[in-house]
Amino acid sequence: MSENFWCRVKDSPLSRREFLLISCATTFSTTLLRPAQAQTSPLPNQSNALQFLSYPPAKGGIPAGLIVCLHGSGSKGQALASMASALRLPDFQFLFPNAPYPDPSVFGGKMWYDLKSQDHKGLPQSRQRLTNWLKSLSNTTGIPLESTILSGFSQGGAMALDVGITLPLAGVVSLGGYLPTIPKPSNRGSLPPVLMVQGRLDKIVTEVEAQEARESLEALGVKVKFREFNIGHELKPQVIAEMRTFVKDILK
Repeated sequence: MSENFWCRVKDSPLSRREFLLISCATTFSTTLLRPAQAQTSPLPNQSNALQFLSYPPAKGGIPAGLIVCLHGSGSKGQALASMASALRLPDFQFLFPNAPYPDPSVFGGKMWYDLKSQDHKGLPQSRQRLTNWLKSLSNTTGIPLESTILSGFSQGGAMALDVGITLPLAGVVSLGGYLPTIPKPSNRGSLPPVLMVQGRLDKIVTEVEAQEARESLEALGVKVKFREFNIGHELKPQVIAEMRTFVKDILK
């Protein structure tokens, strides 16, 4: 894996809470990626649709599972698309959806909810929209939720935790994420396992926020694998390696 694989929030004139969790595109090459297909989820109610990039298994054939990756605020699905090759899981299909709302802080960027508002404006609507979209994927991909990993970076990691444990997924991965609210699982008997990866040097999502999220999830009965590295709010090779191991352990 290229040592240039990273993603960092750059300096910004905005206040911390205004640019909190804004994700930037990774800098490593995407030339090894197989061709993606831009799609829109064919839900009857187009207000629930999400645009996304789809990468089929590199080996072709029936996917061993589905990995959904959610980008951070101010970004788009394309920003994380190189994970489809970096994770070295050629038997899996990858989907990279765009968040539904335009981010006014970043030209062309998208967000899952408004980071400036204390009540997370737009979160309930985005949560429902993402939930409906995920439930529709078994019909469009042929892959059940039980063979689907929901992952995300930064605000995308927050959405993965918020929505993921309410669904019968194979697993949930949060990279530099947190909990915007305490989720309310409908069935505590089938909570998916969670991987949380946190940077000890992260000044955007702090260790305290990550640990609070971990404790809240564990209080609900979620099995959480928590890993920390001496990195900031960024994706490094060791982070991707942790995610790869987690996916392989779950979907062998």
